[in-house]
This record gives sequence, structure tokens and C-alpha cells, in this order.
Amino acid sequence: MDLKIIRANKNHIKDVSVLFDLYRQFYKYQKDLNNSKNYLHKRIINNESIIFIGTENEKIIAFVQLYETFDSLNLSKKLVLYDLYVLEKYRKLGIGRKLMNKSKDFAKNNNFPKIELSTSIDNYSAQKLYESLGYIRDNEYYNYGLEVLK
Repeated sequence: MDLKIIRANKNHIKDVSVLFDLYRQFYKYQKDLNNSKNYLHKRIINNESIIFIGTENEKIIAFVQLYETFDSLNLSKKLVLYDLYVLEKYRKLGIGRKLMNKSKDFAKNNNFPKIELSTSIDNYSAQKLYESLGYIRDNEYYNYGLEVLK
């Protein structure tokens, strides 16, 4: 496999949007390629997220998306790893691990002391990957959400 991991730019929006829409469907959201594309377009054009893509022979087969935010308790910045997706036929080949390591390298090189992420309770393969990379499950805090507009 000739895997390359690079940072996505505006030229990748159309192709990575297909994977982003599949990622959303994995989490039980309706297929919506047009809005997925618009969403990623805004993130990339406005420099609001960092997206790394895994390519094989220039075909995008995986991506990870990171958001910069702040950690007021630690008085620092941090990264939130919000999205990670590998096309089904390329899973179990270590691509997710490579994207996670690329994210860690990015954090180190850009002085982010921490990366946080969350996943669904029943996503055991993701949990196994994260824990194998040294991520520690939070047992101290609960996550809450409130839908304001629907």
C-alpha cells in the first residue's frame, strides 16, 4: 500500500466530502453530501479546522478532523479530534493509527499540550485504537448537550 498522509486543502474538498458524509451516516445521520461538502468547504476556506487525509494512489481513503479550542482549567490551547473515518475496505490496516499519530505530531509541533476526543459508547474498535495509543478514558466528567435549534 502506498499510503500518504497530507493536510487537506481546498482542492480536496469534493473528495473528502464523500468520506465525511459516510462518516456522518456511520453515526446515523441522513445522507447529505451537498451540506457535508458545504460544511467542509467553510472549515477549510476559513481555516477553522485541520484535516489530514490518507491517500492511496491519490485516492482519499481516510481522514481526521481537528478543531482548535481553549482549555481554561489548564490555561492553554487544546485540540479536539472530532472526526476520524477510514473507508471500510481499508480498515484494520493501521491507517486510523497513522492519522492519529499525524494528529499527535501536529499537536506537538504546534504547541498544543492536549488532544481530546469522544466516541460512541458502542464503538469498541475506536476505543481499542485510542487506548492503544495512550488515550485515557474520562471517568470523572459526564458530557451533556442541549439542542437549541432544530
